[in-house]
Amino acid sequence: MKKYIVGVDGGNTKTDYFLFDTDGNFVDFYRAGTCSHEGLSDSFNGSYRVMKEVFDTFFQKNNITVNDIDAAVFGLAGVDTPYQKQKLEEVVEKLGFKKFKVVNDSFLGIKAGSINGSGVCSINGTGTSAGGIDEDGTYLQVGGIGAIVGDEAGGSWLSRRAIRAVFDSYYRFGKKTILAPIVFDYLEINDPYYMMEAISDTMPKKIKQLPQIGIKVFECARKNDEVAIDLLKEMATNLARSAGGCVTHLNFKEPVDIVLAGSVWVKGDHPVLIQTFKEKIKEFTKKDCNIIVLTVPPATGAIIWAKELVDGKFPDLSVRKQICQKVQEQLDKIEAR
Repeated sequence: MKKYIVGVDGGNTKTDYFLFDTDGNFVDFYRAGTCSHEGLSDSFNGSYRVMKEVFDTFFQKNNITVNDIDAAVFGLAGVDTPYQKQKLEEVVEKLGFKKFKVVNDSFLGIKAGSINGSGVCSINGTGTSAGGIDEDGTYLQVGGIGAIVGDEAGGSWLSRRAIRAVFDSYYRFGKKTILAPIVFDYLEINDPYYMMEAISDTMPKKIKQLPQIGIKVFECARKNDEVAIDLLKEMATNLARSAGGCVTHLNFKEPVDIVLAGSVWVKGDHPVLIQTFKEKIKEFTKKDCNIIVLTVPPATGAIIWAKELVDGKFPDLSVRKQICQKVQEQLDKIEAR
């Protein structure tokens, strides 16, 4: 009797559900809204409600039940503490899954991009976190709950940090920067005197446009703006501290695979970001690390990991490539609509 595996990549805005058979062949794909307890008014009950609705439809469409699923991996935003992990594991168990993993979505990049299924993933997208899985199967997350634990990276942080740098340049003995007119335009002012008022009143109304400033930081860095370059170095150093924490607190053989995932890592087009990260990782960990920029969707990591649960070993390269190709094809189709 044919058996299947499920991989779920659940973010704060959308969730991708993939169904493969246990041989690694693609069966079906579905994209829905968030299943994150942090984004739903009924919290963990909401995660259950949303995912049950999806799986009821998804499985019925493919003429299967949850009993036909050999393994499932859920990489979800908001799995940042032991309590959150426990509650979401209870949700998945209530859905009827028997063999499964529930992890923060940062861990998916390790299975998607590493060579042997172990290593560290540094997320640098809208937000940031780091996760590591060593050869013993022990995993550790560093960050993901805010600046208080060093989450000082990501597109939102970079944009806010750029505004701060412009303010500093006028009033707090900071360096002059060509970011100033960009920030003024965003805040809809033409005089630094009005910066604090605009930050208080205008900025909250334009929060969706905030990431555009982060993109401009890269543009200014390419024009050799010293402040913009310093911001990218600061970001890289913060990211290296969190990823390096995973490296040193887990048991790795060298070289350690460090996978870089998220829009800022993947699309950021100035070499100083990755170069500084490499230098700082070496400085902090004193270990030889293999830096890998993730070029496949993180969702592939959920399917690869589910197959690993079924087989008891990390899938070989040909199977991983097959899974990555099919996941990419489906995401390309839906994003082209």
